[in-house]
Amino acid sequence: MADIDYIKENRLEETGFAYTLRLIGGKYKMQLLYALDLNHGPLRYNALKRLLVPISFKTLTNTLRELEADGLIHRKEYPQIPPKVEYRLTPLGESLIPVMEDLCNWGEAHQKS
Repeated sequence: MADIDYIKENRLEETGFAYTLRLIGGKYKMQLLYALDLNHGPLRYNALKRLLVPISFKTLTNTLRELEADGLIHRKEYPQIPPKVEYRLTPLGESLIPVMEDLCNWGEAHQKS
């Protein structure tokens, strides 16, 4: 009964469920994480932009910053001209992939054709 109190008392944001949704919620976060996972290596900014059409530069930049701040991706900047920046999943980000796959599998099993 204590679990239901989180809902009754509007404390759902204190749960692991809400934390996970904050990490992967948003229009492009799951797509971006999948792109980095399926590539099996780092991707550069423009490669991500091409994969996530029709994402805007601003939205991609903000999404990357949020994922980096949450510790799900790592940004590596090379000191050269022109600038070169690569993004890859962190171990924490990699640990989210099976969770996202489970969500996708559930959706595929239950979506109405």
